[in-house]
Amino acid sequence: MDILEAILRRRSYRGSYKPEPVPREDLETIMKAGLSAPSGCNKQTVSLIAVDDPETLKAVLSVIDPPVAQTAPAVICVLSQRIVAYRDRCFAVQDYAAAIENMLLAAVGLGYSSCWYEGHITDEDRICDKIAALLGVPEGYELVCLLPVGRAQDEAPEPKKKSFDERARFNRF
Repeated sequence: MDILEAILRRRSYRGSYKPEPVPREDLETIMKAGLSAPSGCNKQTVSLIAVDDPETLKAVLSVIDPPVAQTAPAVICVLSQRIVAYRDRCFAVQDYAAAIENMLLAAVGLGYSSCWYEGHITDEDRICDKIAALLGVPEGYELVCLLPVGRAQDEAPEPKKKSFDERARFNRF
């Protein structure tokens, strides 16, 4: 699949996953795509943990309330470090957003579905901290996102999007 097709086919998938393991090679390919994303001043603030061991996966998914991605055969946890890059500016959010989008597109290109779960785990209840503790994430890293990876049981509905003309212009607003 070419990149433009992957971009246009990508959907946030919140349904059930088929009970098929994701080969490590595919997880590695998806993670490499994420780590190839641009990084502000090349600070490379993003780190990743793929969870495909059934017992570890069960432990990670069990702390998410309300539950999400319970049937996913793998998840990729996105970690961020807040590193000052330039003139007291930190680009960690931009770094991990670019990495996540690259991984979502790579997953689609390989025939998998996923969803960007961030607010759900970083909210006031700090589910992300519970997951980080389970995975032995060291101090200085923040778990900012969880990406389930697997083959979708069902087709993800196409979201209603505003028209191109409502959101894009040439030369001036």
